[in-house]
Amino acid sequence: MATGTPDSQARFGQSVKGLLTEKVNTCGTDVIALTKQVLKGSRSAEMLGQAARNMVLQEDAILHSEDSLRKMAIITTHLQYQQEAIQKNVEQSSDLQDQLKHLLK
Repeated sequence: MATGTPDSQARFGQSVKGLLTEKVNTCGTDVIALTKQVLKGSRSAEMLGQAARNMVLQEDAILHSEDSLRKMAIITTHLQYQQEAIQKNVEQSSDLQDQLKHLLK
């Protein structure tokens, strides 16, 4: 190593120290950025997991609603049959009442 004046050695030492400090700061900044990215990725995974769970819950609700709609359609059909039967009975009842009135005259 070349020997220089103590003043030039001190300046060289300060220069090296400054470069090392800059590199350490850059590495620290990079580590912080990497940590933030990892945490962001972790939160993204958590959000995706929650979205998947919500989707499953919604799918269950939709399937339950479809089942309820099928049951309501069956009930509606049965009510229509009952309504038709009642209507026929009312018509027959009216006819019977008319026949009874004619007989009682």
